[in-house]
Amino acid sequence: MTLDTARIEQLLQAGVRDRVYPGAVWAVGDAGGTTASGAVGLLDPTRPDEPMRLDTVFDIASLTKIVAVWAVIGTLVEEGKLQLHTPLGAFWPEVAGHPLAQVTTHELLTHTAGLPLRANLRNLYGTDPQDIRDGVLHEALHRAPSQAVEYTDRAALILGYLAEYLAGQPLDLLAASRVWEPLGMTETRFGPLPAAVVPRCAPTERDEETGTHLQGTAHDFSARLLGGTCGIAGTFSTLDDLTRFLQHMLAPTQAAFGRTWICDSLRIHTGELTPARGLFWHPAPGTGLRDDVWVHYGFTGTGMWISPRQQRWAILLTNKLYFTRDREPLTAVRDSYRESVFTDGTLPGRARADR
Repeated sequence: MTLDTARIEQLLQAGVRDRVYPGAVWAVGDAGGTTASGAVGLLDPTRPDEPMRLDTVFDIASLTKIVAVWAVIGTLVEEGKLQLHTPLGAFWPEVAGHPLAQVTTHELLTHTAGLPLRANLRNLYGTDPQDIRDGVLHEALHRAPSQAVEYTDRAALILGYLAEYLAGQPLDLLAASRVWEPLGMTETRFGPLPAAVVPRCAPTERDEETGTHLQGTAHDFSARLLGGTCGIAGTFSTLDDLTRFLQHMLAPTQAAFGRTWICDSLRIHTGELTPARGLFWHPAPGTGLRDDVWVHYGFTGTGMWISPRQQRWAILLTNKLYFTRDREPLTAVRDSYRESVFTDGTLPGRARADR
């Protein structure tokens, strides 16, 4: 059985009709590239003459943790500049003598570091970037490391700071030079976006201060507070660029992070602790998919999946945050989309369904 592209189109069109999101773009592929893709709905519901397009730019939110932080950390590990199981205090002077010193990079990547769960940086540390950095790196732990799996944005923020320390460059430059440029991801960048690109960007949530929907500026407040660049969020990208990223994961070259890092990340590292985690990636929910399909989501309505065993990947990009913060309607769409891609047999021919 081949992939049912009509089923996917109907599913995503229903999401537009039910106001789950204004529009969506999607793609499915393998190591050779994209095998099927499409676009549904509108860029902005107030502009009915502007359809969602395959080249729409999206605020990918927490996918930043993968395409920037996870990828950059992988290059540092593969270069021998970072050992995952060495306590941070053994080589990072900024955290020596503080609770974070006992934590390892591996524990940060698996969300088992015992970090505080609170993430409102301004309320906790103010607005000065150095005060925020000091506060995040020096605060007491929530619990002892390796005792529980507890997702927190802080892990990505700390890993971003760690990458900057080890490489001596800001995270945006590291991601561009080590990952995005080598992979040809020419439209992936931290925001705010250049003025010429903003009209192509899918708007997200309404900003209370301006009364308009954010467009070309990161939705995530922590990213905005830190000038647009941080490990938590802030990256903008396109379907084509994320396709290049996932294609590389199935057929890695010397251009960026390699096969060893990918294979190690896409296996369970949390033992009997739940929920199961790889290295920043986590198994997709669903019967029989625990070790097969791996996923990461973004709060704005983005997501990408990969299955090394099936040798395929999938991307779904929406701006659901335009309408609501409620996760449940999009969760149902995501689950159905994933099932359509990864449980319906072989990949199709080079079909394209654009509208």
